[in-house]
Amino acid sequence: MAPSKLPKPTDETKDFFASIVPDHPAVSIRPMFGQLSAFVNGNMFMGIFGDDVLVRLAEADRAEVLGAGGSVFEPMAGRPMKEYVVLPSAWRDDPARIREWVARSLDHAEELPPKQPRKKNPQQPKKRKA
Repeated sequence: MAPSKLPKPTDETKDFFASIVPDHPAVSIRPMFGQLSAFVNGNMFMGIFGDDVLVRLAEADRAEVLGAGGSVFEPMAGRPMKEYVVLPSAWRDDPARIREWVARSLDHAEELPPKQPRKKNPQQPKKRKA
């Protein structure tokens, strides 16, 4: 069975993402799943997956987005990322509404403990220089 290909965001989606990322000193943008994502204190709080915009929200906020036509973020079939929802695509026409949900996502992520860097596995062999 061949692995499924990840969707590619359009340039328009990448530009839209850049336009909705909060201007906040602790926010950084880096790749995740071959896409763009925004992080605060090491925790991802929003991103794009193909042309979808996803956010990390508290349970009550997730329920509200799902009730408004959003969906659970599932980057691989059967492997949902339960704290993340995909915002309804119709909301793309209302950037102010999306920014409101992105702000909620940022607020939620700022309350999470900072993500610690992974510790190296001492059992793993060291890479040799060529």
